[in-house]
Amino acid sequence: MIGHTKAKLFIVSAPSGSGKTTLCRKLLGSGLGLVDSVSMTTRLPRPGEKDGDDYIFVSDAHFRSEIKKGGFLEYEENFGHLYGTPKSFIEKNINKGTSVLLNIDVKGAMKVRRAYPAISRLIFILPPSIAELKKRLHLRKSDSVEVIAKRLAIAKKEMSYKKKYDYRIINDQITQAYGKLKSIIKKEIGKG
Repeated sequence: MIGHTKAKLFIVSAPSGSGKTTLCRKLLGSGLGLVDSVSMTTRLPRPGEKDGDDYIFVSDAHFRSEIKKGGFLEYEENFGHLYGTPKSFIEKNINKGTSVLLNIDVKGAMKVRRAYPAISRLIFILPPSIAELKKRLHLRKSDSVEVIAKRLAIAKKEMSYKKKYDYRIINDQITQAYGKLKSIIKKEIGKG
C-alpha cells in the first residue's frame, strides 16, 4: 500500500535497441536521487551483466513461486523468458519518498499506470526510424537474424502505444535524448 508521497514512478519504455538502457544508466548516475527498479528474470545473464544490478536472475520455478505469492507489480513473458517488477521494492521506496526508475516494456508500463495512476509518469524512447533500429540491433551482435526480425515486429507494435505515454523522446543523438529525459525528470520531481 502506497501512502501519501511526493515520490514518482518513472517508467521508461522503448523498442529493443532504442538506447533505453544507456539513457536509464546515465539518468541513475545524474544525482537526481532516483533508484533503479531491478527486474527479475528467468533468462541467463548476457556477457557483462551482473546479478542484482542488471537483473535478478532466477529459475523458472522461483519466478512462478513469486507470481503465486503476488510478489510482482507486473510481469510478462518475452522471447520465452519471464520478466517482472518486484512489488515490495517499489512500495518500500515510494513510501520513504524515493522516486523509482523502471525500465520496462509497454505492457508492464500500462499495468503500473493502472496500479499507481497518480504517481506514474510514462516516457517512451523512440528510434529515429525502423531502419536505424534494425542497424542498431545488428550492431549489438547479441541476437540471431530470426530474433532481430522478431524484435522489429514487436517494436512496431510497441510504437503503437507511444500516444499513451506522457512524454516521447526520439533518440537520434544520445546526448540530446539524455538532456530531454533529464529535464523531464527534473521538472516532475520539482528540481527544474
